[in-house]
Parts: sequence; structure tokens; C-alpha cells
Amino acid sequence: MTDQQPKVVSGLQLWQWRHRAILAAGATDVPLVEVDWLLQEVAGLDRLALRLESFKDWPQMQMDLSLEELDHLWQRRLNDRLPVQYIAGVTPWRWFKIAVSRAVLIPRPETEYLIDLAVAVAARDGAKEPLRSGHWADLGTGSGAIALGLADALPEATIHAVDYSPEALAIAQANAQNLGLAEGIRFYQGSWWEPLSSLKGQFSGMVSNPPYIPTSTLPTLQPEVFNHEPHLALDGGADGLDCIRHLIAISPNYLRPGGVWLIEMMAGQAEAVRELLEAQGSYCNISIHADLAGIERFALAYRS
Repeated sequence: MTDQQPKVVSGLQLWQWRHRAILAAGATDVPLVEVDWLLQEVAGLDRLALRLESFKDWPQMQMDLSLEELDHLWQRRLNDRLPVQYIAGVTPWRWFKIAVSRAVLIPRPETEYLIDLAVAVAARDGAKEPLRSGHWADLGTGSGAIALGLADALPEATIHAVDYSPEALAIAQANAQNLGLAEGIRFYQGSWWEPLSSLKGQFSGMVSNPPYIPTSTLPTLQPEVFNHEPHLALDGGADGLDCIRHLIAISPNYLRPGGVWLIEMMAGQAEAVRELLEAQGSYCNISIHADLAGIERFALAYRS
């Protein structure tokens, strides 16, 4: 939305809109904090101005969209459950501001822990060839969040970001450019490891947040997710493990000995994933890690 011509509105008009929006949010079970977060993004207001309502007396303000456009999108938030991140066109993730659209999944705060795990593994690595450098893959990059996190945390590494969706890839590339991290990331359109066949056996690590929700569970998700986020990035097949099963089977061909295999998964899948990794026979030091809510959400293993 930021590529549009700025629109001018009076502070009083925006104050009145905010008041109406907060009342409507309360009546429709939309978190009230979303109103002010949205105004921070589209009107450039800071938290203090919003809390003190000092903008009410400003004769004019610039916004990324007109008041009518803002109100139309807010009605879609209330009635169609359109995620507020898609209205603003951005979402915070780690210390980045990442552009998002309906072509990509909105990065979740819990996924940030994938980067922390990768960094912790690289820091304690005692291998002859350090994990901090070399080739890393982000498979199913979406908005590019994981690739950006890896490029920021492992500046000596080359990050290879792959996505099946050309629309998602365009957003990921734009995010890398906007955040000054494009130099360390290469982008590929394709399915999982396929575009990286020329680098078989050379990867220090692989990180992925693959689709892991069972097909039959999708309709039970929040309408914000089921009706608006891309099902390609959500649907993990009958048991939710189709993509994870594929990554377990194929990844040993691409990882060097001692290379890291790291994924996010759904609550309740940890034991099945551990068993799949053990049965494959090419992994060692398999461990399961919980998120901040105590849910076993991440699986980590090494190429033996």
C-alpha cells in the first residue's frame, strides 16, 4: 500500500474514525489493539499520539489510503475476518517489518524460534566445517521471513530460498531488497529441494515451516486463516505430514554430514516426526523443542 499517493485527512476525521472503529471491534470480537496498530502503519502515528489523542487537533495528516478506503478495509476486517496484516500490507517479525499479501502466509511470532535454534546450533557447532557459513536452505520461504532471519543471523552463510508460488517469491525478494539483505539470499521458484540439485551434499543446514495442517482440520481454523491465507502453505495432506515426510526422505541427499535439518510442525506431531526421522536412517541427535507456550513445535536433527 505504500506505493500509493498519500491521502490527506484531518486529525479530527481520523479521531472520529478511530472512535467508531474501536466500538465496532469490541462488538465483533476483534482485538482493540488492531485499530491503533493499523493507524501506526497507514497514518504513521506513534503510540504516544494515539494514547494522548493529540492528533485530534492536527489540521491535516497524510495516510497511505483515503479514509473511505480505510473504512472499507476495516469493514472487511470485521465482517469477512480479513487479517489486519493484509490490510496494512505489513507485519512485524523479529526486528523486521515484512511486507505481506494474500499470496503468503502471515509469519507467526513462534516461527522466530526457528532462527534462534539455528543460531544456537551454529554457535555450539564443533564440526571441522562450521555451520555458521556455507549453504543454508529455506524451503517454502513464503514472505521470506525465515530466509531474512537466517541471512541476518548468519552473515557468512549463503541462504537459498525456495517457493513454489511465483507471487510469494516476488514478495520475498522485495522484502530482502527493502531490508538490505538481498546480497546474502538467492531465490528459486520450484518445489522443495528440486531447484537446488546442483548443490547436493553441500548444505550446512535446512530450515522449513512447511504446510502441516491435516486437510480435514482446515475448515476448523479461524476464518482469518481458512478464508484468507493461502491453502498451499497450510494443507499438509490427510495426516498433515505429507510435506514433512518428503523433507525427511529427500534432505539427506542435500545436507553434508553434520548438516542441520530443522522444521516447524503442529502440536501433537512431534512423536510421529521423531519416528519418521529415526526410521529414515540418515539422521542422528534428533531433538524436539517447545515454543514459549510449551507446545512441542520444532524438530531438529543432524545428517549422520
